[in-house]
Amino acid sequence: MMKLILSLVLIAAAKAQFDDIVVEVNSNPNSTWTAAAPADRFGSLEDVATVCGTYLKGHANYTDHNWPVMEESEGFTATEELVDGFDTRTAFPKCPVIAKVRDQSACGSCWAFGSTETFEGRRCVAKGENVEFSTDDTAGCCNILSFQCGLSMGCGGGQPDSALGWMSKTGVVTGGDYGDIGSGSSCKPYEFEACAHHVPATSKYPACPSSEYSIKCHKSCSESKYTKSYSDDKVNGGSVKRINSVAGMVTALQKGPLSVAITVYADFPTYKSGVYKHTTGSALGGHAVSIIGYGTDATAGDYWIVKNSWNDQWGDGGTIKMAKGTNECGIEGDATAIDF
Repeated sequence: MMKLILSLVLIAAAKAQFDDIVVEVNSNPNSTWTAAAPADRFGSLEDVATVCGTYLKGHANYTDHNWPVMEESEGFTATEELVDGFDTRTAFPKCPVIAKVRDQSACGSCWAFGSTETFEGRRCVAKGENVEFSTDDTAGCCNILSFQCGLSMGCGGGQPDSALGWMSKTGVVTGGDYGDIGSGSSCKPYEFEACAHHVPATSKYPACPSSEYSIKCHKSCSESKYTKSYSDDKVNGGSVKRINSVAGMVTALQKGPLSVAITVYADFPTYKSGVYKHTTGSALGGHAVSIIGYGTDATAGDYWIVKNSWNDQWGDGGTIKMAKGTNECGIEGDATAIDF
């Protein structure tokens, strides 16, 4: 009984935290976005911090790999570079993997999601193969024991560009979501179930565990029905490149999604619609996401279309529009691509 009472008290306190943020954002006459309490996703700000597992520049574990810099006009004409809007989901209809929104569950593996989704999306655009690769393999096996992976540590955090370097050299196996376990359709589907992070649980998104998951590297396929071995299923290749400008990011997007690292603030989880600009609240941690397009709003200005890994119940169907051209939350300061 006492546990139930404590749980209700904590939920009420968390709701009050988010409600205060929502009021502040929505009552701001200069706000370019709409906030809503994330009742279908997070139970507290601390819960949000748990899934922010990306090393930002300046972090003690951040590794500078000195990737070559992608030129702003590399492979494109001026007309293609300067288009007002571009969405990789519609530009590349043969690559539906780009539009798919996943869920990292109660694991700080966002760095593995942002990088793996960039790898599979850009590879699909280049090769015409709509293959979903394993975030489980990346999160578990791209670790401090791997030469290319810097100090990445599974659910304990990591670096998306390090993971792209690992995929380029070592490779990653195929893998879908937790719901694909048992189907034999891939080598290593994600081992953690999508969840609602405490309030309110549903049949589609049950409650998350009270503590964070941990993940280990298993160099074998978890699916007994899958026809390939782990080593035969590995796919590598591509060259990793840093992107140092907005124009370079616009250019790079025309070959597929980009991997970026951002700072998540307390108001970020409340995003529902519009063009997000940090309005209130302190930083909760580093987070990796995937930029899948850009556009312009007549009132709010230019924005990036960003795909998150907090399932389709968060934000606008799992995505968020973030202000473009002002390095909002550091989104333009740590962008990486991989070319095939």
